Amino acid sequence: MPQLSPRTIIQAVVGLSLAVAIIAWGLPHFAETSWSQIGHHLDRVGWMVTLELLGLVFFGLWLYTFTLTGSLPGLTHGKALMMNVAGSAVGNLLPGGGAAGVAVTYLFGRSWGFSRLAISTSVIVSGVWNVLARVGLPFLGIAMLSLDQTALPRSVRQGALIGGLGGLIVLLVFIAMVVSERWAGRLGVLLDRWFGHWIARLRRGDKKGERIDLKAVLQNQRSRLASVTKTGWFPMTVGVTGFLGIYFVLFWRTMAAVGVDIPTPKLFAAYAIGRLLTAVGVTPGGLGVTEAGTLAVLVAWGADKPAAAAGVLLFAIFTHIAEVPLGALGWLGWSLTPKVVPPD
Repeated sequence: MPQLSPRTIIQAVVGLSLAVAIIAWGLPHFAETSWSQIGHHLDRVGWMVTLELLGLVFFGLWLYTFTLTGSLPGLTHGKALMMNVAGSAVGNLLPGGGAAGVAVTYLFGRSWGFSRLAISTSVIVSGVWNVLARVGLPFLGIAMLSLDQTALPRSVRQGALIGGLGGLIVLLVFIAMVVSERWAGRLGVLLDRWFGHWIARLRRGDKKGERIDLKAVLQNQRSRLASVTKTGWFPMTVGVTGFLGIYFVLFWRTMAAVGVDIPTPKLFAAYAIGRLLTAVGVTPGGLGVTEAGTLAVLVAWGADKPAAAAGVLLFAIFTHIAEVPLGALGWLGWSLTPKVVPPD
C-alpha cells in the first residue's frame, strides 16, 4: 500500500469529522427526533437481517466487476473485485476521493501488466457509464412516481433536472472526445489537473513522482475508446445497473428492517436522490450529505421520522463503513498476487 502523506491524513481526518458532525446533528434535526428513538429502531435489526444485508453488499460489489472487466479486457473478476473494493475504501476515506480511487486503479492495473493506455481507457469509459447510470436514476424514479398521485417534492424535480443535464454533458463530452482529437486533448488536460499528482505519487522506481502526459495519452487512444465501448458496452451496462439495482434492494430491505413503510416508487426516488448526492465531494463519498438529503426526502413523503433516520444511518453503515474493511482485504489480496512488468 502506498504511503500516506501528512496532508492526505489531515484531509481524511477533517473530511470524516465533518461527515460525523453532519450525521450527529443532521439526522435528529431533519427527523425531529432524538438519538434514543433512532436507536430504538436500530435495535430491531437482528443477526439474520444483518447477514442478509451483508450478502446484498457482496453481491452488488461482485456485479460491478462486470463493468471493470468490460472496460479493461484481460482483467479477471477476482482482480476486478480487489480493485473495486480497494478503490472504494480509499474514496470513502478522502474528500473528493474519486481521484484517489483512480490512482488505486492505475496502481493495481500496472502491477498486473496492463498498459497505461488500457488503464486510462478503462477509467474514462467506466466513469462515463457510472455517471450516466447514476444521473438517470432520478428520471426512472419520476417515471415510477407517475403511478402515484402525490406531487413530487421540489428536491426531486431539481435533482432529476440536474442529473439529466449532467448526464447529457458527460455523454456529449465522451462523444466529442471519441470523434475529435482536439476535444480529447482538452479532456486530457483536465484529467491531468485533477488526477495527475495522484498517479505520479503512486508510480514506482525511477519514475516515482514523474507525471504522465494524460493529454497525449487520450489523443493517442481515441480509437481504443471506440473499440472498448463497442465490445464492452453490454457487460459494463450489466455491471453498473446490476450494482445500483442490488443496492436499491439493500436500501429497501434496510428500510423495512427499521420499520419504514412507504410506497416503493417513493422509496426508489429517495434512493435515486441519495445516489446523486454521493458525488458531493465535501465529505468522503458524500457521507453525511447523502444521509441528510435522503432523510429529508423520506420525511417529506410521510415516512416515520425516527425510523427513516435509523434507516439512512444503517444504509450508510453497509454501503460506506463496511467497504473500508473490505478494501483492506482488497489491498491484502493485491499484495499477494503475482506482479507483472507492464509493457510501457
